[in-house]
Amino acid sequence: MSVRRETLDLRKTDSDFVKRVAESGGEKILLCVQCGTCSGGCPAGRRTAYRTRQVIRRALTGLKDEVLSSQDIWLCSTCYTCLERCPRGINVTDVILILRNLAVQAGFMLKPHKDVSAYLLRTGHAVPIIDKYKALRKELKLPELPPTTHSYPEALDEVRRIANKTGFDKLIGFEG
Repeated sequence: MSVRRETLDLRKTDSDFVKRVAESGGEKILLCVQCGTCSGGCPAGRRTAYRTRQVIRRALTGLKDEVLSSQDIWLCSTCYTCLERCPRGINVTDVILILRNLAVQAGFMLKPHKDVSAYLLRTGHAVPIIDKYKALRKELKLPELPPTTHSYPEALDEVRRIANKTGFDKLIGFEG
């Protein structure tokens, strides 16, 4: 086993980035001692190349573009195991969610997430209600459509207005 030494290129760092993350609700990120407990207990990390500790380390060192453009922040399943095990009580999951929000604001979002978001703005749901489930609902003596935007189209208009007002529709490339 060899140890690889990596030099941090200060030209690629943004010293205000970790401050912005902290001020967005992730203030405890500054308490991180890089113990690795978050990565060691992460269920997503067992099945993917996701290493929570690396994401947090990059954020702490101000590697803003590297963090926000990385697919790693999208691999977190938001199970909160990292928070439950963190000896410093850092809500790592919330930090990851903050990083995702910052990534989207910066124009970084995976295509599947954009597609689901666009479907949500188009139909009011992230998951379609197919005929098979409508029939099952009837069989269970439930209304064919749940009491959601399927039944209340005016609610979908409101969701679209919110997406438009916040600019989310433009971020995902939604043409409504």
